[in-house]
Amino acid sequence: MPLKELAERRNTLHRKSDADTILRHALEDVQIGPVALVSSFGAESVVLLHLAAQVDPAVPVIFLDTEMLFPETLDYQRQIATTLGLTDVRVITPNRNDVLREDVDGLLHQADPDACCDLRKARPLEKALQGFGGWITGRKQFQNGQRAALPLFEKDGARIKINPLAHWSSDDLRGYMEDHNLPRHPLVARGYPSIGCMPCTTRVSAGEDPRAGRWRDSEKTECGIHFENGRIVREGQAA
Repeated sequence: MPLKELAERRNTLHRKSDADTILRHALEDVQIGPVALVSSFGAESVVLLHLAAQVDPAVPVIFLDTEMLFPETLDYQRQIATTLGLTDVRVITPNRNDVLREDVDGLLHQADPDACCDLRKARPLEKALQGFGGWITGRKQFQNGQRAALPLFEKDGARIKINPLAHWSSDDLRGYMEDHNLPRHPLVARGYPSIGCMPCTTRVSAGEDPRAGRWRDSEKTECGIHFENGRIVREGQAA
């Protein structure tokens, strides 16, 4: 079955399903095949990770260590993996030769942030996802305009991307974390409601959009982790 049709069928099937049901079915869906969960271990990541751990603590979890993350994120990743009992967390780093060739001084993010994300996120993730038929993300429709029409299932190159929390609100996330007494990322309390790499993330003031601190003062709003027909496609571009 063509992947676009498969995604559309799953969207119809799960149009009224909760996130737990979507996760369970996605992890067992023989037509999608093996599935990994990709997590930044950021401000809201613990919700999806907790849901997944209840379904299968051995689900493969891919964590992209760009080597430019906040130290607090690295500590939080280890804490959450242990707390939730996740047994297959795969820490992925950029290719060393590529970094030495393209960003030896660590300043590529200033000259070309898209190229930096490609080097440190998109290419390592593409390699890490080899062998998987689908991957699970924590994206939500409320996060920005480009995600407003985010479906639960979507074709993503040669894979199916699953977004179990697509319809969740910020209140839903907050309530879930409180109900389950989940550890919060330490930077949230310091004014970072959305957390990426250290050089490209700033504090957010009261009243600002939660993602306003990501790539501040630029038009960039996404890291561009998308693959289509074997090539990388930026967020918001036609696939």
